[in-house]
Amino acid sequence: MTPRLTHLALHVRDLPACVAFYRDYCALRVTHEREAGAVAWLAEPGREADFVMVLISGGPGRDQGEGDYSHLGFALASKAAVDTVAARAAAAGCLVWPPRQEPYPVGYYCGLRDPDGNRVEFSYGQPLGPGAEAMAEAGAE
Repeated sequence: MTPRLTHLALHVRDLPACVAFYRDYCALRVTHEREAGAVAWLAEPGREADFVMVLISGGPGRDQGEGDYSHLGFALASKAAVDTVAARAAAAGCLVWPPRQEPYPVGYYCGLRDPDGNRVEFSYGQPLGPGAEAMAEAGAE
């Protein structure tokens, strides 16, 4: 059997704040909770059996340096959707990378900071997720 990536688990300082962030910005929903609310599984609706993010209470938090580009990536359906997320994040004080266009395969993206300090990228036009078909048709390889 070939291994398949099924989940990512992160310890977080403030579980309710992180759950709210991923629900509000990423449209993830809680699919399972354990240990009296100390663990939450989140997934995209309809993809609960494919991949989940597991958030575990009690983490130290994360303080990413300026040159640390570690991040979680979420694809959006358009550049306008990236701009909308960026505007919401700027108003909330959690925008860290304003929208920008980079050469293929990076595409158009912005970056936010979740309540724990993790960077979260929202993109359009990468070779996976929404926009991938348009990039393939345009011949960007």
